Amino acid sequence: MKQLIFILLLPLFACQTPSNPEHLNPSVPQSSSHNNPSEDSSHLARRTSHNSSPRTSDNNPSEDSSHLAPRTSHENNPPPAPPRRGVSSGDSSTDNPPTQKKYTFPWLDNYNQADMLVNRIGTPFGYQRTQATTGSFAEWLRHLPLKAGNPDVLLYNGAKKGYQGAHHAVINMDVGKSDLQQCADATMRLRAEYLWQAGKKEAISFKFTSGHPARYGDWKAGKRPVINGNKVSWVSKAKATDTYPSFKKYLIKVYQFAGTASLDKELPSKPIEDLQSGDVFIQGGFPGHAVMVMDVAEHPTSGEKMFLLAQSYMPAQEMHILRNPSNESLSPWYSLEEVKRTGLMQTPEWGFESGDLHRFK
Repeated sequence: MKQLIFILLLPLFACQTPSNPEHLNPSVPQSSSHNNPSEDSSHLARRTSHNSSPRTSDNNPSEDSSHLAPRTSHENNPPPAPPRRGVSSGDSSTDNPPTQKKYTFPWLDNYNQADMLVNRIGTPFGYQRTQATTGSFAEWLRHLPLKAGNPDVLLYNGAKKGYQGAHHAVINMDVGKSDLQQCADATMRLRAEYLWQAGKKEAISFKFTSGHPARYGDWKAGKRPVINGNKVSWVSKAKATDTYPSFKKYLIKVYQFAGTASLDKELPSKPIEDLQSGDVFIQGGFPGHAVMVMDVAEHPTSGEKMFLLAQSYMPAQEMHILRNPSNESLSPWYSLEEVKRTGLMQTPEWGFESGDLHRFK
């Protein structure tokens, strides 16, 4: 029992340095905030994969973490926030004609079509967005609304994120009032929201870190997860309901017991050459991180591709489109050819490898 509880609680720390899980009560919703939940630590440490020197766990020196690259601390000298732009370079009038299609997003009452991602962020010069099937996850992501202008990224408690140099734009989507919707959680939120909107609710399912499935179909039937020895079973404990508020409560339960480690195991790996919108770069662990591919553009002659990324981070914060810190002239777009050539992808707050690409089933 104690061992399973430990396994289930690990995802609460999937985007940060782990605390001591032995003091947590599994019957109470847990927050992965630090002692000061309003203090954002995302500007203090950037994970890079360029240096292969071993690094031991902060709280368990005997734990082998040689697969983790050292993170560069910015505590004493945080990097300045670069200028942010409303759209990327490119001819929006020719390569990127404005789209009038508008999705309904249940977390928003209304939004301006001009602020949809597809209308706000033009492609690099000469590139065109790849074809997206009507009603597909790729098309849905492309039409997500961004907050007007380019405001600061806010944490779950309304405070400003400490480091404001990572984002190009902020996605207009709520975070919740708890420190739960962090990195992998935000990618699962987008996937679940799409399936909900597309009428594919029976496909909404994620795995807890223990490996046990958490199906929305069970939740809406009134079942809730119960720990019994070394098993997690879903037992009828509530009235059957299929409302959006109940769906959001289901997601909170998923955030509590799933994270980068479980998602890394659950989602199949994909070769970097096959990258497409909706894919997720994941480095599972405690800590770990995940970012989602939001859009893809292709050059009609060379076939070279560019892509956009989005993340949440720690503490839980508004999801945002990432800058490209390695190429400000190309930012916010990332070059797939560059990632293939180097095997590395450096985002403002984490470094990934080309082999970290995964896809929702």
